[in-house]
Amino acid sequence: MMLNPGIGCKQCEWCRTDDHPLCPDFAILGEHRHGTLAEFVVVPAANVARLPSGWSFGEGAAFSLATLTAWRMLTSRAHLREGETVLIWGIGGGVAQAALQIAKHLGARTIVTSSSPDKLEEAKNLGADLALDHASQDVPKEVKAFAGGRGVHVVVDSVGEATWERSLRCLGKRGRLVTCGGTSGPRVTTDIRKLFWYQWDLLGSTMGSDGEYAEIARLAGEGKLRPVLDRTFPFRDAVAGFRRMAAGAQLGKIVIEVGNG
Repeated sequence: MMLNPGIGCKQCEWCRTDDHPLCPDFAILGEHRHGTLAEFVVVPAANVARLPSGWSFGEGAAFSLATLTAWRMLTSRAHLREGETVLIWGIGGGVAQAALQIAKHLGARTIVTSSSPDKLEEAKNLGADLALDHASQDVPKEVKAFAGGRGVHVVVDSVGEATWERSLRCLGKRGRLVTCGGTSGPRVTTDIRKLFWYQWDLLGSTMGSDGEYAEIARLAGEGKLRPVLDRTFPFRDAVAGFRRMAAGAQLGKIVIEVGNG
């Protein structure tokens, strides 16, 4: 089985309208509730989905949080449509990898960034239409050239301070910037004259609802979504896995096998 790690009370107005991340009691396994790096965990039945045929338990563990987060960002919040262009920062991470898959599934053109040539090459193998080195290339310039001078329809930014200004420069008129984090820092500045003149939408997004989870589980079962795994570590080497993630060396999800040492 697979688990949706976001748990609401199931009774408040937000939960009753399938908007569980806004529940006052919303909690995430491993952050607000015990349940990760463990052999057993208790969750509501509504948070469980069938593991797709042919998947490993590691893939099931890696799928839910990142894919659900990316799905809500691109569909429920940014409303990415077929034929639109999306920019995804930092393609090495799990949410970015999931966003690439989802964007391709929706029929969008995709631009990804990384400072690693190997990650950029692999991203192209996974279907990215344009891969940019954000450490050495002028991302807004390259993005606008690719988009015919208009900018992109959607930017997926979970980096924050280090990329925010460039993200806005990449947006076209009526563009949507959607964020689920601020790994480089939470404080950003925005020229609101551009915000209202170009009629941008700046969107926050967190996790996803039970209904959204059911949808990505269905797509996984149909073979349309599948997590990219970087490496798998036995429990005794879990620290090495966290160090690899902290160093930004991963491409996709890192898995810790709890029951095998």
